[in-house]
Amino acid sequence: MVARGRLLTERGAKGSRKFVVLAGSPVRANTVPSFATRKPPSYYTRQQLIDTGVIRRSDRWPGCLETMSDIECTSPSSAAEILMGCSVNGWGVWKTPDGVSLIDWLGQSPAVPNRPWLVRGSNVTGLDLVQRLWLPEGLVTLAATRLRQGVRQGIGKDELRTLIQEDYESTATYSRQQTLVEDLHAFLSRMKPGDTVCTISGGHLYVGEVTGEPEQHQSEDRRSNLRRPVEWQPSGHPYDELPEELQQKLSSQHDVVDLTSVQAHIEGLGLTDQELVEEAEAIERDPSMEIPALTARRELELPEPTDTLAAELLVHDTEWLREVRDLLWDERQLVLYGPPGTGKTYLALKLAEFFGGGPEQVKLVQFHPSYAYEDFFEGFRPQEDPQTREVAFRLTAGPLRELADLASREGNRHIPHFLIIDEINRANLAKVFGELYFLLEYRNKSVRLTYSGDDFALPPNLFVIGTMNTADRSIALVDAAMRRRFAFVELSPRTEPTRGLLRRWLAKEGKDTEAADLLDALNSRIDEPDFRIGPSYLMKKGVYKEDGLQRTWRTKILPLLEEHHYGEGIDIEKRYGLAALTESLG
Repeated sequence: MVARGRLLTERGAKGSRKFVVLAGSPVRANTVPSFATRKPPSYYTRQQLIDTGVIRRSDRWPGCLETMSDIECTSPSSAAEILMGCSVNGWGVWKTPDGVSLIDWLGQSPAVPNRPWLVRGSNVTGLDLVQRLWLPEGLVTLAATRLRQGVRQGIGKDELRTLIQEDYESTATYSRQQTLVEDLHAFLSRMKPGDTVCTISGGHLYVGEVTGEPEQHQSEDRRSNLRRPVEWQPSGHPYDELPEELQQKLSSQHDVVDLTSVQAHIEGLGLTDQELVEEAEAIERDPSMEIPALTARRELELPEPTDTLAAELLVHDTEWLREVRDLLWDERQLVLYGPPGTGKTYLALKLAEFFGGGPEQVKLVQFHPSYAYEDFFEGFRPQEDPQTREVAFRLTAGPLRELADLASREGNRHIPHFLIIDEINRANLAKVFGELYFLLEYRNKSVRLTYSGDDFALPPNLFVIGTMNTADRSIALVDAAMRRRFAFVELSPRTEPTRGLLRRWLAKEGKDTEAADLLDALNSRIDEPDFRIGPSYLMKKGVYKEDGLQRTWRTKILPLLEEHHYGEGIDIEKRYGLAALTESLG
């Protein structure tokens, strides 16, 4: 069954080109439940056409309706919606006999799919144009107060840049001119009929469909002299209830923003899962293809720790692992802190691999005093051109940028990804994180990057686990900014799961408890908890070879204590040596 129609040169009241559905076209008998709320004009027009007999039950197509005469519609989308009984983009649905979509046939942007855009209008020189002009008159506008008349649709960026430089030379800085070029080029040349447009006003997100080409309109107050007609949906969506990824993109400070990366979230706004399925079935979507809006809603989850995991990690209680999971879920950043040898890095890696589903989703970096933002996120580094052999400085991504890009890929957004930062307290965190420090606390926001100038947000599925050696820097010296952004979990010989870890390991390996008794005796003689010795030094098979314990004690443990007591005149061997400890144990 194929419906037939033709595009008219005549424009409707709001600027869209009209479309005529020809008599004898099939019409879907039923509408999807969301049709009346999503597209009220098309819904009521369809009902009126049925009531007046212009659309009747078809004799040619059982179970379908049929148009009895030509029907003039306000746009290609409204024509398609009347026939199909659901929200649909007519610019892509209507096709020529050889399969070319209407928008491609018009030569707007061949082979470019429909895109969603954010256009800001709530604070244009102090006015809310969304409520004052856009919604009531079916428009989206962009201020171009000094741009000369006659700028054509589809203008190239280089030509537009020249015009901007000439027209705004004395009124806009170089940076502002470059921003104007990007915004105006998107509005004039990249945006096209059938695209989705979004805007924010009064704490709500409003969504509509671009239904026509741009026009230059010289308004009296010179605020809105580039316009496109838009069919706005009747109601907005509360901003605070939007998906976090969508909020991140909407927080960009540009006037025109490409929202393609969150298109699936926009398509699903205001619809239940069942309604999305019904709309997909109404447009005869390939059943083997996933519905993007449903895929985007796939829940991000951290697996529940199991008794098997607790046994593998020699943790005393599975409930402790559940608490760590809950802290990660709530804060998304966590620090494991404690004295040396308490298994902080090992535990961080094992937990990240368990929660992330494998080592592929885990990246480890180690901080040090000279570590910088350019090493961690992005910066200019010398690179050799493989063909010319010339060396030039090029913008290079660091480990955080690489992992964030991986976590943001379509299909990965419901999979947890983990960045392990070993020795997190050894670097200047404010220097290393830069503007990203803000994002650790405000995950639903984006910031402008220092080097690339891109808008960047931390993906919701990116988690950070840091490790902190308290013998290197006391936990009490951690600044308030870091405390606010991270949850802190202690791994100390005085508390579980570290306190009994060595005994559980010895029992698993079938060895006696002598090493655990000696370690407990040693730590009882160390007054400062931050300098007590962790069990990892004694959890190696080499320790239990001939003379292995004595060798480990002499070369690993005693040097740590000598450094701790440097200058105090304490006889380390007499106080902490194996002979002294063995004698104290009787």
